[in-house]
Amino acid sequence: MDDNGEQLGIMALRDALRAAAERNLDLVEVAPTARPPVCRIMDFGRFKYEQSKRDREARKKQHIVSIKEVRMTPKIEDHDFEVKVKNAEKFLREGDKVKVSVRFRGREIVHTDIAQRLLREMAATLSAVSSMEREPKVEGRNMIMILSPKQD
Repeated sequence: MDDNGEQLGIMALRDALRAAAERNLDLVEVAPTARPPVCRIMDFGRFKYEQSKRDREARKKQHIVSIKEVRMTPKIEDHDFEVKVKNAEKFLREGDKVKVSVRFRGREIVHTDIAQRLLREMAATLSAVSSMEREPKVEGRNMIMILSPKQD
């Protein structure tokens, strides 16, 4: 193919190189595994520049999902719980995953049912904007649940 996108057909390597040199362009192999190999006459420097420009644009548009953490204890008050729910909702709306953890201190560890209820209540409150990725589970002195943003 030449620089205008026209097919030049099958030709010898010497002829293809000469055609590229006449136009002050490069002969670039596009599909080396094809039989015969497919080459294109183009300005390779401009092609690389435009490709890097497209890659930069794609990187700008991509969103890296990070995991934000919301911590609480089993003895949390209602207003504090609502603040934690609002923070988690903000993180989920921004497209981040939320790791909700309830930290047990001392003998609180025997009341895992309270933490389970707290986490389930938070998941139910945030069900409009999130889905539960990981069920509440005890890990050491913490009970952890992971919420991910709902896909539109």
